[in-house]
Amino acid sequence: MGGTDHRYTVNLSILFTELPLLERPAAAAAAGFTAVELWWPWVDAPVPERAELDSLRRALTDAGTRLTGLNFYAGQLPGPDRGALSVPGEESEKFRRNIDVAVDFAQSTGCTALNALYGNRVSGATPDEQDRLALENLVSAARAADSIGAVLLIEALNAIESPHCPIVSAPRAVSVVDEVNEATGLDNTRFLMDLYHLAMNGEDLHKVIDDHAARTGHVQIADSPGRGAPGTGELDFPDLLERLAKAGYEGRIGLEYKPGDLPSAESFEWLPRPLRRA
Repeated sequence: MGGTDHRYTVNLSILFTELPLLERPAAAAAAGFTAVELWWPWVDAPVPERAELDSLRRALTDAGTRLTGLNFYAGQLPGPDRGALSVPGEESEKFRRNIDVAVDFAQSTGCTALNALYGNRVSGATPDEQDRLALENLVSAARAADSIGAVLLIEALNAIESPHCPIVSAPRAVSVVDEVNEATGLDNTRFLMDLYHLAMNGEDLHKVIDDHAARTGHVQIADSPGRGAPGTGELDFPDLLERLAKAGYEGRIGLEYKPGDLPSAESFEWLPRPLRRA
């Protein structure tokens, strides 16, 4: 099923979670992967201790894995939060404190893609107020990412699992991408096309690919329903991966799925081992 025109990166925040964080890069390498991505690993610490950052960097290096994607601080993931940057008060402040830390870590690991999850609608602030705050924070994040030659990613989630998040469609996410690029003039903000979330929203995936591949900086996949490995649900991944290639997408494909009852290392049978090296 694996597409030969694509490079793959495995998400260590949803796969290999049966292992401690610092053991996951080596486990991914043993499964044949050379590229990995992460949600922000310290959900309670936008600014972790230097020793924790150093230990994770060393684990990546020792395993021979390159970090290809990193989330900015986004609150409790997995859990009730869907980001922090649009949430007034403490959460927004945590996001701001995290920007330089995440960018510095990305630069030190060769990571050039940083994902900024928008956040939920909350009581006590109007949607307009939250959107203004979000744009301010996204502009800061985009400028910081640009300082290391990285792109800022904006992801659409799905309305079923994230009913309070306003970014739950491809067009809405792309509109935020355009707003940030217009505000910064840097053109380094891109769409993160998560095919699982878009499928859960009932979007036409062919249309999304055709319309938005040119502004897509990263793609993530999981089957739908269930968020399992390709082949466990209803999505036609050979078709979708081929369409991405024909649309000109040359970036990586992030494997962001749940391994189910299998150990993570056994959930990659759908992807021939020679194709796992990025």
